[in-house]
Amino acid sequence: MELVLLTALGVGGATVIGALVGFIFKGISHKFSDIVLSFAAGVMLAAAVLGLILPSLEYGGKNGWIITVIGIFVGAFCLNLIDKLVPHLHKLVESDSTKQDKTELSKVLLFVTAIAIHNLPEGIAAGVGFGSGDSAQALIIAGGIALQNIPEGMVIIGPMLAAGVTPKKTFVCAMFTGLIEVIGTFIGYFAVSIASVILPFALAFAGGTMIYVVSDEMIPETHAHGSERGATYALLIGFCVMLVTDVLL
Repeated sequence: MELVLLTALGVGGATVIGALVGFIFKGISHKFSDIVLSFAAGVMLAAAVLGLILPSLEYGGKNGWIITVIGIFVGAFCLNLIDKLVPHLHKLVESDSTKQDKTELSKVLLFVTAIAIHNLPEGIAAGVGFGSGDSAQALIIAGGIALQNIPEGMVIIGPMLAAGVTPKKTFVCAMFTGLIEVIGTFIGYFAVSIASVILPFALAFAGGTMIYVVSDEMIPETHAHGSERGATYALLIGFCVMLVTDVLL
């Protein structure tokens, strides 16, 4: 339980760390952030496959592939629904910057709501990993999510400040979104601990959400500023780092 708590704080705290880096280095280039985010995407992709989807197949038994496939698509559909209801950060930045009549409070609420809702499934994925009982794999999954949170925390600072949110409120927002991931981690952990029968589905669901985030948000973002070649190799490096780590552990 202590390991789960420390990991939850680490996953949530990674966003805050990224935000602090964003405050200190406000002039971070798109190329650098794209490379870092692509590396994190590779890590998350490997963690989703090796740490969530393959274990889901193992725990599911003979016909477990059916549960795994369903779980992957349900996870993806859930995030797709969230995207329709609450646009992600970059969409809010574009719309918010063109509407000067919005109050600062409404801007804060929009940003916090969007980031928090999108971060919750990532926290659940980390918690589900621990619910499987394989601490090594769970740490790999959590590490991948934490790596993704650092560059995300870095890149949200500039747009929020540009949208008129004060530095103090911007940092509070970053802390709140990190807290959401901590809560999500415990939700995932206790859900599969209490009802182990749902473990195969929960693992696949978490894997599906992570793959969706990589494909729908991270890869397009890293290929939007002319650094797609470097971003692609960074993704491959991140994937291979997690692959080797999984083999060695």
